[in-house]
Amino acid sequence: MTGSSLNPQRYWKVLLLLLAGGLYLSVGEVKVTAQEAVVSESSTFRSHTTEDHIQDPNGSAQQNASPEIKQDGGSFVIAPLPISSPALGSGIVPVLAYIFPLNRSDKTSPPSLVGAAGLVTDNGTRGFGLAGELYFKENTYRTTAAYIRGDLNYSLYGLGSGASQPKLPLNQTGQALFAEFLRRVGWKVFLGPRFLWGNSLITLRPANSGTFPLPPEVGLHTSLTAVGIRLQRDTRPSRFYPTGGTLLDFTSDFFSQGLGSKYSFQSYKFTFNKYWSVAKQQVLAYNGFACFTGGQPPFYGNCIYGTNSELRGYIAGRYLDRYMVATQLEYRLALPKRFGLVGFGGLGEVIPGGNQSFRTNNFLPGGGGGVRFALSKKYHVNLRVDFARGKDSNTWSVGVGEAF
Repeated sequence: MTGSSLNPQRYWKVLLLLLAGGLYLSVGEVKVTAQEAVVSESSTFRSHTTEDHIQDPNGSAQQNASPEIKQDGGSFVIAPLPISSPALGSGIVPVLAYIFPLNRSDKTSPPSLVGAAGLVTDNGTRGFGLAGELYFKENTYRTTAAYIRGDLNYSLYGLGSGASQPKLPLNQTGQALFAEFLRRVGWKVFLGPRFLWGNSLITLRPANSGTFPLPPEVGLHTSLTAVGIRLQRDTRPSRFYPTGGTLLDFTSDFFSQGLGSKYSFQSYKFTFNKYWSVAKQQVLAYNGFACFTGGQPPFYGNCIYGTNSELRGYIAGRYLDRYMVATQLEYRLALPKRFGLVGFGGLGEVIPGGNQSFRTNNFLPGGGGGVRFALSKKYHVNLRVDFARGKDSNTWSVGVGEAF
């Protein structure tokens, strides 16, 4: 059971709720962001070496380090990623991006990006996306926009703990548009509005589905429209390979029939990451994640376990419900000759809500290890290969950039 990912700003906003839904179940590991892309050693990028920009050669971050590595020139990035997933089948995720400074006289803003990605697998799944992330006015403003379109074949397990549930084979076609505008309000905190629109059609694929109850979304044209806000504070010295600092990220999206959405519900997500340099070439990374869904969402609007590396070892879509929590710890060791090793473990759960709270017998543990190879030694951008074991499944994934 495998997947692939190119670690980004949480992959073009999780590939835009992935076609406003169905893709979210299937491609939860595919993440596409400029900063975590493969950067060639012969790239035209040139990093500044002022006190605010450099990182300690032993891997520890300077106290006053800037949250981004700075570049003067632009560079094309090509990353054809293989994918082999129980949900989508085997295929390829080709990625093409251009990373560049929007204003060469601006030495504070992180590099901007425009890019495109595709998805082709042997089970008939097809998709593509276009996206851009712009940073400007000395890192005062950040804006993101993306459009995706796809035709997906995947399986639904149903709400709750899906280990013993039969699979319902579905096909979903649709498109989605996402936009976000953030402004720095002080203390490295960014705040701003976001917008999401999408429509899709879900149908049942020919197969023996037994007595599996059909979701009400099957056979219906569905539109989703949401407005929301994002609050983020990022003190990491580098997004490629953080050796210190923290990331705090909160998003809230409000889907409403008054905006043209078929469903009215709310989605809240909170992420907290912290990084420590425990010794030379050794980093300890912590990730905590919480998700809450209110109102009356479609099945794909719930919190979905196994997406966004929360947690590795689980097939995206096997466990989903109104609430979700996950926490994990990862040890990272950089070795000579560009290689590295990691070990990780964590625990989480999906929760129906109402009068049902945490149930210890339904905890979902996961753990495993992986190998790293520095595709760019200068920027410490790693190729990631991870094997993980969950409660009832194994996964291995190949991607670019760290899991979190």
